[in-house]
Amino acid sequence: MELLERVQRRTTKLIRGLEHLSYEDRLRELGLFSLEKRRLHGDLIAAFQYLKGPTRNLERDCLQGHGVIGVALKLKEDRFRLDVMKKFFTVKVVRHWHRLPREVVDAPSLEVFKARLDEALGNLV
Repeated sequence: MELLERVQRRTTKLIRGLEHLSYEDRLRELGLFSLEKRRLHGDLIAAFQYLKGPTRNLERDCLQGHGVIGVALKLKEDRFRLDVMKKFFTVKVVRHWHRLPREVVDAPSLEVFKARLDEALGNLV
């Protein structure tokens, strides 16, 4: 991933008028995210689809509480000794999910969630 990120850094520097800006400013100017943030973006979208998709009425082991209307969905955050477990999708997405603003998590549809997520992640750069 570092190699790809370096390629993106160099490529964005080739754009006329942006070569003097920092990498983060070039990304912001182009409306792009870093590769790491793009991966997180995809993971959070997948989590939203899982939690609010067609199977949302099924009981899920990863839910904390019962997803009561008006209460943002909270996910169980388990602790593991092994680093390999921390890379599992169900583990790595939980911490980031809890940091999302409530209006993002409570989005009524996937399209609205994506738009709000882009805005929330754009503020983090």
